[in-house]
Amino acid sequence: METHSYFPVPPGVGMEENFLSLDDILLSHERLPSRTECTFPRLGFLEKSSDSRDIQEGTKMEMPLFLAKGLYERKRRVVSVELPKVYKEGWRTVFNADPTVVDLHKMGPYYYGLGSQLLHFDSPENPEIAQAVLQTFIGRFRRTMDSSQNAYNEDTSALVERLDYLERALFRAGQSGLNSFQNWERGRASTITASSLVLNYRKRKITDLQP
Repeated sequence: METHSYFPVPPGVGMEENFLSLDDILLSHERLPSRTECTFPRLGFLEKSSDSRDIQEGTKMEMPLFLAKGLYERKRRVVSVELPKVYKEGWRTVFNADPTVVDLHKMGPYYYGLGSQLLHFDSPENPEIAQAVLQTFIGRFRRTMDSSQNAYNEDTSALVERLDYLERALFRAGQSGLNSFQNWERGRASTITASSLVLNYRKRKITDLQP
């Protein structure tokens, strides 16, 4: 019987994080361009480009997502978060024109996850960001799955290198389903088993129904 020291935990969906997921832990360390809206006493050592004892108000710096979310408050302005360039209007125009030409892994690699997390911050561009992320996923989904179904027993490294981590997970799921079907069709497997994605979804639904 095959054993694993770690059973993969799927990431959360949308703005909700799953802190048992390695993907979400890595996502939370993605850096965001930020600006301090007040003085941070005795924390100047965190800003390597300055010799000041404090972090002064108006200092521009990059913060990991988890820290920016922890410090961000709508009523008491502590930090403000700027949009990473890939979510700004110029890149949204590129995605709207043809999302399949963009190397999401190079631009991300957590394009969808980070885009969803940006909605935590109060920005007038949030509706446009949400729409761009959704339409990009829709525009790239079919090509991703078609590629996974047409690459049986082939080197797929060139196919997945431009994919975001979510798309890579979908690609692997498609490959796994194709391999299982091919084995069943050739009599190498007695049954077709349900995908782990389906089983995990059922478990979540059962948990939601429990009082």
